[in-house]
Amino acid sequence: MRIIAGKARSLPLKTVEGLSTRPTSDKIKETLFNMLQSDVPGACFLDLFAGSGQIGLEAVSRGADFAVFVENGKKAAACIDANIKFAKFDDQCLLMVQDARSSVAMLEGKYQFDIIFMDPPYNKGLEMEVLEALSGSSVVKPETIIIVEASLETDFSPAEELGFEITKYKKYKTNAHVFLRRK
Repeated sequence: MRIIAGKARSLPLKTVEGLSTRPTSDKIKETLFNMLQSDVPGACFLDLFAGSGQIGLEAVSRGADFAVFVENGKKAAACIDANIKFAKFDDQCLLMVQDARSSVAMLEGKYQFDIIFMDPPYNKGLEMEVLEALSGSSVVKPETIIIVEASLETDFSPAEELGFEITKYKKYKTNAHVFLRRK
């Protein structure tokens, strides 16, 4: 696993050993960032269920001003911390070791994000729990792009009741990126 483009291009990243995380493949990551290429420079980026931190680090490498990483797994958080230091992005990154839903409350009044990415464990309903927390949160601006990496079976119809609309749906073989915005 590596950073694909930007100032830290080709930098190898550590991953969490075992099956507790699913690193996003380089091909899917590149497709995602091609869709976001004009939105990332200067952005404030939130990476929820951050795993190894590769998505947020890719964003910083491609010109995001700042990234917040949220991960409650101790091994994964240690991996993110090591990757931030290795990439020398310490001054542009914040790591929060806690669950994604409560992190939204902790970030209230401190940040407003341009892009929020989440890659929760599949088929556990965590996407909707976090979207519920985000629905009334000041961390989400009207123009904030929210991207959820989810299994193909995930039902996003409750997102509309929470005040979000799907603006783009990119399907891959085993998962999808669902782009949402506030209505």
